[in-house]
Amino acid sequence: MERDDRDLLITAAWLFARHGQYRRARVLCEALVEGDPKDGVPALAAAELMLADGDAQNALSTIRRTKCPESLAREGALLESRALAMLGRREESARRWKRYLATEKGEKRAWVVS
Repeated sequence: MERDDRDLLITAAWLFARHGQYRRARVLCEALVEGDPKDGVPALAAAELMLADGDAQNALSTIRRTKCPESLAREGALLESRALAMLGRREESARRWKRYLATEKGEKRAWVVS
């Protein structure tokens, strides 16, 4: 898929989600993930929509198959932690979040409350 086509579909999914049409947004994101499971932007968007539907197992699988962009590392860690918690794997969820926090250094950690 061409980059412009991908961006158009991601934008359309975002617009659908912003207007409460989550199922349509999810379908678009899942189609993008199917085309390229390693593309982290649509994968994380799909995972977030899956979690909103209570579909934690598919969200977790989607997150773990993708390559999360560095700029979305926090979102990826948060979504993965949330999926694990929804699946009742609270200890693993806490470890995942703590592992992310341990990788953050300097000014990036200013928002973290101990």
